[in-house]
Amino acid sequence: MPDTAPKGLTGLAFGGDYNPEQWPESVWREDVRLMREAGVTMVSVGIFSWALLEPAPGEYDFGWLDRVLGLLHEGGIRVDLGTPTVVPPVWFYRAHPEALPVTADGVRYEFGSRGAICHSNADYRAAAANITTRLAERYGDHPALAMWHVHNEYGVPVSACYCDSCAARFRRWLADTYDSVDAVNEAWGTAFWGQRYTDLAQINPPRTTPTVGNPGQALDYKRFTDAVIRENFRAERDILHRLSPGIPVTTNFMTALSQCDSMDYWAWGREVDLVTNDHYLITDGRRTHVNLAMAADLTRSVAGGAPWLLLEHSTSGVNWQPRNPAKAPGQMARNSLAHVARGSEGAMFFQWRQSRRGAEKYHSAMVPHGGTDTRVWREVVELGASVDALSEIRGTRTEADAAMLWDWQSWWAQSLDWRPSEDHDPRERADSFYEALYDRHLTVDFAHPEADLSAYPLVVVPALYLMTEAAGRNVRGYVENGGTLVVSYFSGIVDEHDAVHEGAYPGVLRDVLGLTVEEFSPLLKDQRVRLTGPDGPGPAGDVWSEFVVPRGAETVWRYADGLTAGRPAVTRHRFGRGTAWYVSTRLDTRGLDTLLGRAAEDAGLDPRAELPRDVEVVRRGGESGTFLFVVNHTADDTKVPLTAPGTELLTGERAAGRLAVPAGAVRVVRLDG
Repeated sequence: MPDTAPKGLTGLAFGGDYNPEQWPESVWREDVRLMREAGVTMVSVGIFSWALLEPAPGEYDFGWLDRVLGLLHEGGIRVDLGTPTVVPPVWFYRAHPEALPVTADGVRYEFGSRGAICHSNADYRAAAANITTRLAERYGDHPALAMWHVHNEYGVPVSACYCDSCAARFRRWLADTYDSVDAVNEAWGTAFWGQRYTDLAQINPPRTTPTVGNPGQALDYKRFTDAVIRENFRAERDILHRLSPGIPVTTNFMTALSQCDSMDYWAWGREVDLVTNDHYLITDGRRTHVNLAMAADLTRSVAGGAPWLLLEHSTSGVNWQPRNPAKAPGQMARNSLAHVARGSEGAMFFQWRQSRRGAEKYHSAMVPHGGTDTRVWREVVELGASVDALSEIRGTRTEADAAMLWDWQSWWAQSLDWRPSEDHDPRERADSFYEALYDRHLTVDFAHPEADLSAYPLVVVPALYLMTEAAGRNVRGYVENGGTLVVSYFSGIVDEHDAVHEGAYPGVLRDVLGLTVEEFSPLLKDQRVRLTGPDGPGPAGDVWSEFVVPRGAETVWRYADGLTAGRPAVTRHRFGRGTAWYVSTRLDTRGLDTLLGRAAEDAGLDPRAELPRDVEVVRRGGESGTFLFVVNHTADDTKVPLTAPGTELLTGERAAGRLAVPAGAVRVVRLDG
């Protein structure tokens, strides 16, 4: 079994994607010299190099890569070696045009971008296995090799293909998943609209239809697509395990809900030796550091709480958003170390040297177009020293206070057509609940709905439209045994086939919440409802309301107006030794904060009111000690209380009482004892 940590790294990983093929060889030695100056410990190589490694079918040119790896090894820099299967060469597509994916409308994509792959195509699978085998045979025991990097960002920019090859493979997947065509009919509810099949051979992918198609079929096709892509990853991984034993194999995820929605990362996390992630700030007006923290927490959770690795982020601006602002001075280090606080074993970037040509030439890099006499380069060198100073945290684990239930398959189901309101967005609910917990300085683990929740005093459910019977029993047992649960509206409604659970809403959550919902009453655009409680006016809500009937739950706030006026809006239910809260509208920011504050009190969590807003305080602990990370995202100096004295690792200074953290800075204290 391969190790889970990059081979040969004694500290944290620091570096980025290195694409020497874009530059003349005369630049390569200079690159290695600058890498050493910046404190680079590892680079990713060869990710987009298939056309250079195999310029014609069966003809190989490894000489340039031999020289690159040799130079890196001489410089003491470890290598994350890519299998270049995300972009097959043009000669491959000209020989096998059917390997290009087809849209639901029947349009076949053309060569000229990246990731344009039909993952059901047998010729692609064979060619990918061949180039992976050639690389493993040549470099499997190379002294610079730290880990293998399969493909690149699976699921981006396209995941699903609707061609005839996919149709045939989908039918085989259905045969493996269900006992019979009758079982498929039952799961999909094909009695509705007369969609019944008598043979699996009659079933196609959910291609474009005159109106909305079958939701059960659409949901299963998303599962099928994810499973086929994951099977292709496993094929390459298994080749590498066989020919390069002891070297970990990964592929770079994009767990942020803002960046990829087509992969079930709970399943993917079980397939890689080391979970790695790419994260880029989405400059949509939100507090970008909150999205970053959320993505890091989600990645750590996909890794089962184990250390993971940030394999890509940006030194400054990116190039693919409508507006791409530069990062402020100090922001690159702050972003990088915030990922480290939440479990990453280093900070890697896309890319090492900024490209002069191609689609990403305006994407920032460690070595900008302006070279080493630039702010970005100076900050890169400074960050390299900081990452080196944190080597002793390697192998420690981030400590969480609460959990959020999340399921990509529920997100897929919720996102299908013809739901009660297009304004209800599962990602928005997850973002909002996470931000409210973040502002209470609570570190969050994410958990699958069927996972063990016993370690968490507080569990929140922002958007779980799809919940299995097993998930319902799991949540019920959690609360019965003393846990505190907070559930948002339109959760627990359907089973794994998108069939509404028998009986009243909210399905598998009825008993634990102590209520039923007679009817959903989504609000019109810009419509709001006011809430009221025993102490007077409460918060406001929008998007959604419900006709809630308490069945043991107490009413905390009622609707003060609207169609549901007088009905319960927020409830609290004592169940077993625990408590379950339910909120049936989209609360405003103040209301959500108040709700979670009261739930946190039920859970016995420290409110940490003394900590300033936008100052993160996160703990990592393990055999090497306990480490307190303080990340100050504000423009003001601050002081944070310490529970014990210790040594600040970035400055080497002793710290006790209250830790001073300058504006925009990061401090990491190894606590004594």
